[in-house]
Order: sequence, then C-alpha cells, then structure tokens
Amino acid sequence: MENIMQEQRPLPEHLKLAVRPAASPEAIIEGAGFRITVLTPQLLRLEYHPDGRFEDRATQTVLNRDFPVPEFRLIDHGNKLEIITERLHLSYDKQPFSRYGLNVRVRNGSGHLMGVWHYGDTPQNLGGTARTLDNADGAIPLEPGLMSRGGFTVMDDSRSLLLEADGQVTPREAGGTDLYFFGYGHDYLECLKDFYRLSGPAPLLPRYALGNWWSRYYPYSADEYLALMERFEQEQIPFSVAVIDMDWHLVDVDPQYGSGWTGYTWNRRLFPDPQQFLAKLHERGLHVTLNVHPADGVRAFEDPYLAIAGELGLDPEKGDAVEFDITDPKFLQAYFKYLHHPLEEEGVDFWWIDWQQGGVTRVPGLDPLWMLNHYHYLDSGRRGGRPLTFSRYAGLGSHRYPVGFSGDTIVTWESLAFQPYFTASAANAGYGWWSHDIGGHMQGYLDDELVMRWVQFGVFSPVLRLHSSASPFNSKEPWRFNPVAEAAMKEALRLRHRLIPYLYTMNRYASVDGLPLVRPLYYHHPEQPEAYGVPNQYYFGTELMACPVTSPVDHRTGMAEFTAWLPEGRWYDFFSGRGYDGGRSMSLYRNLESIPVLAKAGAIVPLADLSGYTSSTANPRELEVKVFAGADGSFHLWEDAEEAADVGGMRQGREDGGVAPGEGEGLGSAVEGMKHNAAASQDREESWCVTEMTLSWADTASFMIHPASGNLDALPPLRSWKLCFVGVADTQVKVIIGGTEKAADTAYDHSTNTLAVMIPETAVSTAITVELGSAQLAVNRTTEDVFALLNRAQIEFQLKEQIYGLVRSSATPAAALASLAALKLEQPLFGALCEILTAGLG
Repeated sequence: MENIMQEQRPLPEHLKLAVRPAASPEAIIEGAGFRITVLTPQLLRLEYHPDGRFEDRATQTVLNRDFPVPEFRLIDHGNKLEIITERLHLSYDKQPFSRYGLNVRVRNGSGHLMGVWHYGDTPQNLGGTARTLDNADGAIPLEPGLMSRGGFTVMDDSRSLLLEADGQVTPREAGGTDLYFFGYGHDYLECLKDFYRLSGPAPLLPRYALGNWWSRYYPYSADEYLALMERFEQEQIPFSVAVIDMDWHLVDVDPQYGSGWTGYTWNRRLFPDPQQFLAKLHERGLHVTLNVHPADGVRAFEDPYLAIAGELGLDPEKGDAVEFDITDPKFLQAYFKYLHHPLEEEGVDFWWIDWQQGGVTRVPGLDPLWMLNHYHYLDSGRRGGRPLTFSRYAGLGSHRYPVGFSGDTIVTWESLAFQPYFTASAANAGYGWWSHDIGGHMQGYLDDELVMRWVQFGVFSPVLRLHSSASPFNSKEPWRFNPVAEAAMKEALRLRHRLIPYLYTMNRYASVDGLPLVRPLYYHHPEQPEAYGVPNQYYFGTELMACPVTSPVDHRTGMAEFTAWLPEGRWYDFFSGRGYDGGRSMSLYRNLESIPVLAKAGAIVPLADLSGYTSSTANPRELEVKVFAGADGSFHLWEDAEEAADVGGMRQGREDGGVAPGEGEGLGSAVEGMKHNAAASQDREESWCVTEMTLSWADTASFMIHPASGNLDALPPLRSWKLCFVGVADTQVKVIIGGTEKAADTAYDHSTNTLAVMIPETAVSTAITVELGSAQLAVNRTTEDVFALLNRAQIEFQLKEQIYGLVRSSATPAAALASLAALKLEQPLFGALCEILTAGLG
C-alpha cells in the first residue's frame, strides 16, 4: 500500500485540516520513557514509551496541543516527581505507568479534594453516545463520555491514527501509551470547552439545517416528490431540507453486479430530468441531500464507470468493479471527482453517508466511517459554503463532522423514551448535533399519539427530520393521522421554524463558546443530586428547559405525566404561561397539545413571526420575542449573512476544487478561542450582527432592544416586533423608539397571562424601550385550570362537580389538597390536580 500511495498526486488543500499539534516546550516534562504535558490546570497529557518515542503529530481525535502554558510547580525528587497545578497534584515514580506509581489528586474550584485517580482506574462515567441506534427498540449501552461524578476521566488516544501533514492517515507505532487526564471536578462545561480546544470546535451549521427535514425511504418519482412539497406548502407546513433516500439511483440491477444498495446513476424512470427536479426544489427554498451506500464501489452499469475506471487504470472492457477503498488517495480523489462533484453541479447540496458495512479497511485500526465523515465534511466546503455532511457517529472527535444520523430505529414508545436521554448525554462526548428518525423508522406499530409525541420532542432536539420506511402504511405526513395528532404535528413543525432565530444563536454558542444546544441538567447544577435523576430532562439553549413526553396519556384524564426537577427560581410553562416555584421535584401533566417546556424568569426567546406564512429560514423581517417576567435577563440575538446566498449557492464557488482566499484556515487561529471551522470565510467575526435585548425587573420594569451592531447588511433594514411579556398582570406601557415616545398597540391574553406589545417597522439601528412601570406578576388561573382539566376528564359528572366545589370553597391550596386526598382519587387525576394547585405564584 505504501508503494501505491507514493504514486499518487497529493491531496488537495481542502482535504487537509489545519492543525497545531505540538505543545509548547515550556509545558512539557520529559524523562526516560515518559513525557507529561501540562495543557491546562485541569488537563494533562501522559505518555509512556519504553524507547522514548513520543508523538507530536495530530491524531483522529486530537488536533491542537498548542495551549497557553498554565502555571504549575515541578518537584523532582530524583526517583519521583510531582506536578502541581491549581486543580491537580500528580505523583509519578518515573517507571512504566502502574497503579502504584502514577496517581493524580483532583481538587474542585474551592480547593477541596474530590478524589484520587490511580493509573488503570475506570471512574464512574456519566455516559457519552453510541455509533448508531440501528434496530434499537429502547435503551442501548453508551460509549464512555468525558464526564464523571467522581470529578475526573481519562481519554485513551493510544490507538488513534495519525493525521499527516499531507492530509492522509497512518497507524501509530505500537508499544506506547498516550492518555489525556481530565480533572475538572464537576465543572463539566469547562471540561467540554477544553476538549473542543484539544479536538477542534463544533462547526457552525448552515442556518437551513435547523429547519424541518422531510425524509422517507420510498421510491418517489420527481412529480410525486414535488407534488408532496406543494401539498406541504398548501398546508403551511415549512421544510428547509429535502432528503432523497436511495431510490434516486438505480436499485434494480442485474444480479451479476450484486445488490442495488450502492449507486451513482439517476433512475431516469423516476427522475427523467434530475437537474430540473433539483432546481424546482431549490426554488421552493429547499436544500437537497442524497443518500449513498458507498461500500460496493462502482460497477460497470454506472454512468461514471468509464471515467473513474480509466482514472484508476482499470480496463473498462473487462467490466471489473472499481473497489471502494477510502484509504487509497487516488481512489479518494476520483471518488469525489466523478461520483459526487458532478451531482453537486446538478444541484445536490450535501450527502447522506449511509455506511453500515462495519469498521475494517486496509489500514489497521482505521474505521471507514470515520474516514468518510472526515473527507466528506471537508470536501463539502471546498467551494466556500458552510460544510455539512450527514452520517453516523465514529468516536470522540466526530463532532467536527455534523450532522449525526442516529440510524434506523423501531417505531415504539420504548424507542422514543430513550432518545431524550441519548441526545442529552451525547454532549458528554462533545457531540451536539444528532438527527433522529423522528417518528421512528421501521417495524413497530401505528400509534398516532406516539408519532405526535415524537414530533413534539423533535422540535426541542438538535435537528428535526421526519423519516419512515417504504411501507405504504408508514409515513409521517400529518394529514395521515387523526385530527388531534394532525393539528399538534402541524403546530409543532411550524414552531420549529419559528424557533430558528433562537436556534441559530445557539448554533453560534455551540461553535464559539463550546455550549451545546442540548445539555443535561447536571451541567448547570452539578452539586444537586436531583439533576442526575431526570435523564430525559435537559436544557435547550440558554433560555429553555425541555421535558419531552414519552409515554401515553391516561385515558381518563387525557393527560400524560412527566416527573421533573425544577431548579431554584421561578419558572413558566412556555406554552400556557403557568408559573411554578422551583427548588423541588414535581410531576407535570400535559394533554396531547403540548409537552412541558419551561423558561426561567428573565428568559428572553426570539421567534420568527410566521403569521404571514413562509418556509424561509432567512433572518426574519418580523420577530416575536417572548419575555418571561419576574427577574432581570438578557439575550444576544446573533445573525449573519450565511443564508443570503441563493439556495444551492454553494455551487457558485470555485470550480478548481480549491478554496477561496481566507478559507481552509481550520484551527490556525483556534488557539485563541477555537472559534472558526475549516471552511468559513463567512464565519469571521465581522460577518456577524448582534442585537442585544435586556429585561430589567425591579421597582420599574422595562425591556430594551438595543441597536443592532456589527454587519447590519446581514439584516433587513426594518423590523417589526411583537413583544410578549409572559407572567405579567395587565398594565399600561410606555413605548420609546429612538428616544421618542410612540403609541403602540397592546393586547392582553388572560388565558396565558401574556401582555403583547406590537412595535411597527423600525430601523434595526434604532433602540426600542418598553416601560412596564410597577408591573405586577400575574397569578395562576388555578380555578380555571382545574375546570379545564375536569371538563376533559372521562369521569363521572358527580365526581367532577364534587372536586370543583371543593377547590372553589377551600381557603388555600393546602386545604383543597387535604379534601381531595380524602376522596381517594385515581393517581393520574389527583396528580394533575396537585400540579395545578401547588404550581405557585398564587
């Protein structure tokens, strides 16, 4: 193989990562057979090789070791050394690593000892993620992540392959040990940030990737697919990504060639004019991805066979298949040149790499899935657009190649119940952009409620992609379900597109600040035991906390239960406006229309106003902002011009396969914050615009939209605003625009305790202030909510009247609960009443 590789032309620059793998000499302590690098006060690299051969090249997992040198003390006792940082105390006997000769003491930020790691210890791990959920019907084991309640973890990079300067990978020399010791106590976010610094940041997603994706494994014709997209538009159901599964290519092939799973030739019976088909999807604002299973290489019946066979020196007359060998640089370049780039010129925006053929290549230890993810992601940015690929997880470091495809799940409640935890815990591996088969993919059973709940979860997951099998009975168009499920699914899909301004800001935070969109509660409440006991509850961005419903409703009450933990403070239901006192665990009950999503007092959530329907994901001209009363708060709305180019505009880049000036810098400046991904000229700081919003809640409450600053060309010049103050009693407001008091329309919704203030179109460079005066918090509508619950409940009328009478006549919620307890009510009904009566705020 080495001889083969020597004959190849070098890989183009866009298939090489810019890396900074060499640590500062001042951070290194080296002796006979060992080398220790102090990367941060909490992160150590521990190497041992009996011959003293250490590795300074980048690996599949580690790209950057050029950290600023932290303060540390080195004490050398001759036959033993100690390294002391602000958080760690290492003791080492200078011998081959052993349990008795190497240990690290870990202290938390207050200086208290959290624990001691001895070489070989496996600390209790909080779990990471897994390669795939293929065929999963419920929970599956997870690979280890980076977080541990014990305060430390170890990442073993000893078998990770090396990334050479020429863009290729090579095996390591055997016999060495290469460990990274993370000793962060319970500062999980700091641990994650340093992992991103070590391994590369999470890239920015294109804005369109945050909208709804339509996908189905089904042999659509072009006309059928376009008609479906037209129907979605008529139903005002927005989509931003069109996924075409494998039937876009020939699948019914001559048995002499094997199966039809691999293919690169359009099925002209279904798609007589592919370029026109793709153009029509782009006209609708959709970006397009095609599914490929590349394992079978290129067979003689394929359109590109003659060209790629000739390029690789095969005799086309013999008809021998071009073997798939991602480790051969010549094949790799031909693979893109003849199989993918021509289809991209026709209109394909990115690729769904559906690799299911195991982890063996000609390079020992190299997983072909990792190699496909690596090169496909880099190649997708070669013409200047923001890169994107869609594939399964291939181990630590895979966060550099979003989006993740979690595989073919079974359509059951058990599958749904596992996915919120699976999604949140993936943050422990730095993997923040999972895309699940929302609604489930195959087998299982039809349950309208199940699919509806899956879609509601999808709204508050990293990527919402509907998917299903080719069964004529299994598809996810909302109108295929009962009217209640249909309405809820439509509303959920519209909400996802309304959330894009919020999601895009979180997209930036994930890339620039190392803050994943979906995070376990223990990231922010590490010393609260309750935070570890609610695996399906998670933070969704900086402002929201999601509690997806993953079990059916009780048919007597029409409510489903979620056992949640509410951190200290005041919380509001995002949909109903009901207020809750935090600092406790409680059961939340919801009907079919919503799931519990909570916003803390002071939260600010920007939404696109889709009252004038559009499926566009561009920076909106009309914004709605939900502001949750009761505490100070601030929000920075980040926007750029990434979506300003035409759909399919990535095809307008360079035709020579190179990168435009300023691109391909990768991690070149990443040492100073790791802010930029590999092909992102448009991601430079000057391309962004930020609009700050602040809520002051004191004696005189006010909300201010500050003038937008930065790249104002990224925004529409004028914006209208609908400001929705949730949890505030009806009050008079004063609106000041650009220093001048203006009249404004207001409306109060008593059902959600929400005051709406409408601001007409105003220049984005103009400040807007809404003064609420001595605003009072609204009280919960306890009696009305009890009536609504009883009105829907499938129970005896006399019992309804008895319960309602007790609630109305009781002097306090506690008295009402005592009376209700004496009735020995069924638990679902009593629990739902308890939530209403004890939520708080009156």
